[in-house]
Amino acid sequence: MKRYQHARFGQTYADLMAEQRYARAAEFFLSDLYGPADFTDRDAQFARIVPALVRLFPSHIVATVAELSSLHAVSERLDSAMARLRLAGAGGGGGAALGGTEYGKLWRAVGDASSREQQIALMVSVGRALDGYTRSMLLRQSLRLMRGPATAAGLAALQGFLERGFDTFRDMRGADHFLATIASRERSLAAHLFAGGSGPEVPA
Repeated sequence: MKRYQHARFGQTYADLMAEQRYARAAEFFLSDLYGPADFTDRDAQFARIVPALVRLFPSHIVATVAELSSLHAVSERLDSAMARLRLAGAGGGGGAALGGTEYGKLWRAVGDASSREQQIALMVSVGRALDGYTRSMLLRQSLRLMRGPATAAGLAALQGFLERGFDTFRDMRGADHFLATIASRERSLAAHLFAGGSGPEVPA
């Protein structure tokens, strides 16, 4: 499921990835927010971050991490539900590579339009927060100073995410078009799938 969605995201935003201004941000979304990687370590950190974050990070950073945690939670819940239905044969694809038609069937079988909208809204909100942070070089310096304490607290994966996000969005020099494009395309795809359409076909 994650492999299909990763490939789909890369296909949907190929134009952004080909544009120098947005390429790094698109890759960041592809790898850190929408990737097929195992985020077990980072998600495990989320389960115990609040006390450490309150001590180490400013309150607005804590709020962004809470949104990121919520994004991963809703994404994992929806992905797992679709995967369980596929294993049960609900999508009709059997053991073959996941294709667009089957993806659409599984999407509709899971349903839950409100959670799909929440997923998009959280993704955009995290992006807007990261974009806002780039206006403070003091915050970037503070993030560098947090590396040691964050590592000691077992939050190295989260620290890495924050630093990559800051640097990526700073280099983009304004994220309004980028985030509006993602929101528009993701909502259009969701509406298409709920209306009975198929997902795009992507390389196996």
